[in-house]
Amino acid sequence: MSVGYSAAYWWGFTPWKRAGRESRASFDVMLELEESERGPQLGRALDLGCGTGERTGHLVERGWDAVGIDNVRQAVDIAVRRTGVADTRFVVGDVRHLVHSGIGSDFSLVLDVGCFEGLSDDDRALVAAGVTQLAAPDATMLLMSTSPQRSPVRSRGASQEDVERAYAGWTVVSAAPADTSGMSRGQRGSSPTWYRLRRS
Repeated sequence: MSVGYSAAYWWGFTPWKRAGRESRASFDVMLELEESERGPQLGRALDLGCGTGERTGHLVERGWDAVGIDNVRQAVDIAVRRTGVADTRFVVGDVRHLVHSGIGSDFSLVLDVGCFEGLSDDDRALVAAGVTQLAAPDATMLLMSTSPQRSPVRSRGASQEDVERAYAGWTVVSAAPADTSGMSRGQRGSSPTWYRLRRS
């Protein structure tokens, strides 16, 4: 699952990071909605497939008790060195086995940016089961995925039905086009979508 990403980090080929930087404003809008509904005590946040930790650190800056998990050690090492936010924590671990990864529990917010879409159906079910077990009763999930793809060189993508099938104990409360600033032409053409789920 991590070989391609390990190679990408080794060679410094990480185009998804540019998209993350350039779409920060729209990401903040989603966080503001979530935060306005929770009040000053935001709770714990989990960043699945956190990569080099930019979003994890940003969550901490906004007041969340955030932890990021990724199975690419090179990425997590960079996250630890570069985040610059003292309270940010990162774990090298497999998102398919969250319960025993040491990340803790009672997460009010779960973030998945491009992790779910690359997994097989069986792995998606494992991730969803782990998230559900570790999530707080009123948890929200923000999941971004491209539409289903048939390309052998791109992530397989996911539809709303795929998300709903895996996260059977959750309700998709909104689905909106993602900000494609900084994405390549191919990525923009894959209709990336933000899904907001609430635990049922």
